[in-house]
Amino acid sequence: MFDFNVESTKESSAFDTIEKWDMLIIGGGPGGMNAALYAHRKGLKVGLITDEIGGQLHNTTDVDNYLGFGLVEGPKLSNAFLDHINSLDIPMLKNVKVKSMIHYAPDFELVLSNGVKLLAKTVVLATGGAPKKLSIPGEKAFVNKGVTYCATCDAPFFKDKHVIIAGGGNSAAEGVLDLVPWASKITVIHRSQWRADKVLLSKLTEVKNLDVHLESQLLEVVGETTMTGVKYLDKKTDETKTLEADGLLVEVGTVPNSGLIKEQVATNDLGEIVVDNQQKTSITGLYAIGDVTAQPHKQIIISAAEGAKAALVASQYLNKNYKERYHGEFIERRSNATD
Repeated sequence: MFDFNVESTKESSAFDTIEKWDMLIIGGGPGGMNAALYAHRKGLKVGLITDEIGGQLHNTTDVDNYLGFGLVEGPKLSNAFLDHINSLDIPMLKNVKVKSMIHYAPDFELVLSNGVKLLAKTVVLATGGAPKKLSIPGEKAFVNKGVTYCATCDAPFFKDKHVIIAGGGNSAAEGVLDLVPWASKITVIHRSQWRADKVLLSKLTEVKNLDVHLESQLLEVVGETTMTGVKYLDKKTDETKTLEADGLLVEVGTVPNSGLIKEQVATNDLGEIVVDNQQKTSITGLYAIGDVTAQPHKQIIISAAEGAKAALVASQYLNKNYKERYHGEFIERRSNATD
């Protein structure tokens, strides 16, 4: 029998009683919450497990590109999603991490950070990703006070401002283009040469308010209550320089949170989980959505849509293709695998 020694609260009571879930969702961002909503609408026994509700929304000061909300603070948008989920009494475990997941075909066993073991017919990975940091002094202190990691999210807030972009790949070049309608001046600082595609670099030649400092390394973000500039090393002259600016857009890539399943499922060179157009991974019954996947557009509304898609596809699988195995057979295979 499985260990359901979960603290007895209203929000976790279902985790004490359900022996096998139709679907467990790992991750409480927009994608994970929308997957829970759609699974619930399909009548599935669905539970959501998350270390933090809202995901990267809590690192976003304002959002003005989510249809129907206008300008809204990131945490406020997250709370609106959560209120919707709570109104449906969808079981949720918060402040808990999934330590490991094993696929005993066709089912999945999840082991939580509190020692609890759960069994599910399908799993949706909505674990997201994290922006790569520069790890320089002042960066953390001025997050949301000038330092940002999302041009699409925050470009309008730099109207008539000078913004520095850290990075030299496609995301940095795209960041420049996102800022063009808003910023009065844009400066790119990159430690080596451009790595962006030629088609993007050709577009940058048309940007009049752009300065580029290649072979330059950012050393520090400076300011008082808000960011006022940066210090950087000009590697060509070996000089340390100070540059005044109102914002710093860090575009040096993202790190997908795929460690839980990375060794079991197909991923690309960046560690992002490869999915098809139905959010299916290389493991039957396992779906992935949002920033943990290889899809290139890391946007709130796209993650939410993928959550809906994954739940609908999983429901079809459960209705048509999932074949229940005798519980004793599962126990035997599980025992053999752990011996």
